[in-house]
Amino acid sequence: MNKMRKVVAILALSMVLVVGVSAKDIKIAVAAPMTGDFAEYGIGFRNAVQLMVDEWNEKGGVLGQKIRVVAFDDKNSGEEGANVAEKIISDRDIVAVIGHFASGVCLVAAPKYQEAGLPEISPSASHPDYSSVGDYIFRNNTVINVEASAGIDIAMKTLGAKKIGVLSVKTDWGTSTAGITKRLVAEKGGQVAAHEEIVDGTVDFAPAISKMQAAGVDTVIVVAMYNVLAPFASQYKAVVPGIKLVGFSNAYSEQLIALAKQNAEGIMFPAAFFHNSTEPHIQSFVNSYRAKYKSTPSSLTAQAYDSAGMVLEAIKASGKADRKAIRDQLYKIKYPGVAGFTTFDAKGDAQKVFTQVVIKDGKFAQHK
Repeated sequence: MNKMRKVVAILALSMVLVVGVSAKDIKIAVAAPMTGDFAEYGIGFRNAVQLMVDEWNEKGGVLGQKIRVVAFDDKNSGEEGANVAEKIISDRDIVAVIGHFASGVCLVAAPKYQEAGLPEISPSASHPDYSSVGDYIFRNNTVINVEASAGIDIAMKTLGAKKIGVLSVKTDWGTSTAGITKRLVAEKGGQVAAHEEIVDGTVDFAPAISKMQAAGVDTVIVVAMYNVLAPFASQYKAVVPGIKLVGFSNAYSEQLIALAKQNAEGIMFPAAFFHNSTEPHIQSFVNSYRAKYKSTPSSLTAQAYDSAGMVLEAIKASGKADRKAIRDQLYKIKYPGVAGFTTFDAKGDAQKVFTQVVIKDGKFAQHK
């Protein structure tokens, strides 16, 4: 009798083990800088994706399976991005990747995902060539031409700019975006009176400010992240308190206000996501994110959150956690996200509507 009980117990345990092996978690990768100067963005991506996954898992996962987030640190390096892409591709349980952060890294990694047939959604890539890599490559961010055009409209129509200055950071993204911005200003009938390029990490902006002053600049479009915009704003306003400044969505962060303090007042942005919105689903996201991570989500963080949601909705709609099926569903998706109602065009580019945001009384506010 004891032997029979042992046999039954062993068989039962075997069945449990078999079930455990067959019911694998569905994995979503997050690839972004988790260390280094841009770690805030990568950590924000990871946190946002984890928050979305937690919400689904609390309701039973997707297709009866739990979802797991696996994070990879690409160090914001093309070389490391390529290595990370190889690791991600080799794990067949990974059905999609959210990332990378910088357009340059995305352009290195995307061909590998395309060749492997693995859907990639970047919450932040804005280089026009990125989504042209192939039909598995998506961006939940507008093409830089679209965002630049919205920023120029703020400068020219909202702020009444007559002589525009452009300050850009010397990176692939900064150089290409500055070129696009200058071309669009001309097409809209405006004037770029001065363009100054600086290396990332610059602390003294006096030479650039002097040249812009000499050119009679009244509004500056800053093609850089908050770590450049904050000290530039502080130094410029010490000389010209009334200078008007327009940033891009990658500078739309609470850290900008923390660094620039009163000098952040009046800076404007085109934004697909506005964290002080009264929309219930946006407030729910913001409150959940703050409660879990003790910080306020940025526009790019919100787009990472939506990107994970779109992948999971694609799995649910297709009825299988299959890379090709996810890709096919993403082209059909109509997603009411926190970063705006989103669809993808034939190239995999997100279609979004911008809100004009201004820093007022030390807080981000929607411009009326």
